[in-house]
Amino acid sequence: MAGPMPGGAVTPARPAGADLLAAARRLDAAFRRDLEAAVSIDSGSWSPDGVGRMAAWAADRLTADGFLVERIPTPETAGARFADVVVGRRRGTGSARVLLFAHLDTVFADGVAAERPYRVSGDRAYGPGVCDDKGGLVAGLTAARVLAETGWDGYGELVLAFTPDEEVGSPASRDILAALASESDVALCLECARENGDLVGARKGVADLRVTVRGRAAHSGVEPERGVNAAVEAAHLVLEFQGLSATRPGLTVNVGRVRSGSRPNIVPDGAELQVEVRAERTDDLLAAFDAFDDRAARPVVTGAAVSIERLDVCPPLEPAATDALAAVARRVGKELGLAFEIARTGGASDANFVAATGVPTLDGLGPVGGGDHGVDEWLDLASVPERVALLAGVIAECCR
Repeated sequence: MAGPMPGGAVTPARPAGADLLAAARRLDAAFRRDLEAAVSIDSGSWSPDGVGRMAAWAADRLTADGFLVERIPTPETAGARFADVVVGRRRGTGSARVLLFAHLDTVFADGVAAERPYRVSGDRAYGPGVCDDKGGLVAGLTAARVLAETGWDGYGELVLAFTPDEEVGSPASRDILAALASESDVALCLECARENGDLVGARKGVADLRVTVRGRAAHSGVEPERGVNAAVEAAHLVLEFQGLSATRPGLTVNVGRVRSGSRPNIVPDGAELQVEVRAERTDDLLAAFDAFDDRAARPVVTGAAVSIERLDVCPPLEPAATDALAAVARRVGKELGLAFEIARTGGASDANFVAATGVPTLDGLGPVGGGDHGVDEWLDLASVPERVALLAGVIAECCR
């Protein structure tokens, strides 16, 4: 159904699901060529040159497809250098701005693409990053081609953004991506669908904390009473922090590393805990922070001092940000004969940062895949035409 737009223009009717699927099938060979080319490029997050080659490849593909392309340099972060963010823009005849986003980087070191090259066995493709997230990135390029193939351009602007550092928490690109999101009406994350085909409508938020305990050193045999044992305080903290897990639905706390002392005959004057917190809701994450701060202000060991530093905080992707788009995806999926649920997961993605800007967001819109980060990472090639058609249909449906 066509709809009115500012100035009296009319949004062109969304292509029928059958037309989108037919176009996606015609473009499937091109998808496979692009996927092989992308997987064959080493692009580990800590290799800015490798990710830079992947960025150049993606920029070339966008340019060839008629996008106006910009490469945005990222700032040096904590002494680390990352590659550019690649942004492609295409104007349409509508008014809504739709953002698609994926990441260029993988978890794999230089040389892995040659050691374990792209291969196809049956309906599955294998290779480093084939699912996470090169399959999703190529699906975004292909969905834009599907819309062009069907002659539909009812968006105001279609924006594709590819980031260089998602696998290490997006320290350099998150502000750039958030700025793009704040200009958008909807945002679609191209992480691949779950192994069973589900999309992703909720992800836990993640916080990394460093807890420092200060005590006082003393000779453990001659005058232990003059010491303040930081290790004992740290032991209490480990048990109490772990005890916060499950005090709210979905809240988990993991004290992943504990370090204290230098020699067994010295009362330790310092200790450090590295703690990870995950929560389904922002309110629960903030409540955990309050509980940590309250405990830090009340040391058990007389004379000890406890301080807490929040090293990184990734907000949750909550259903409130995804429900409307999930309904859109279900409508389009039904037309394509696709059945899926909207899953919740404990892992974070760039969708967490994007949704925090307030823009409606949905995740898991790449093809079906699994084995992320492993030697057997795979992508279901048979799922590609349907999932590309789904993505194209969601883009168009969001612009009605």
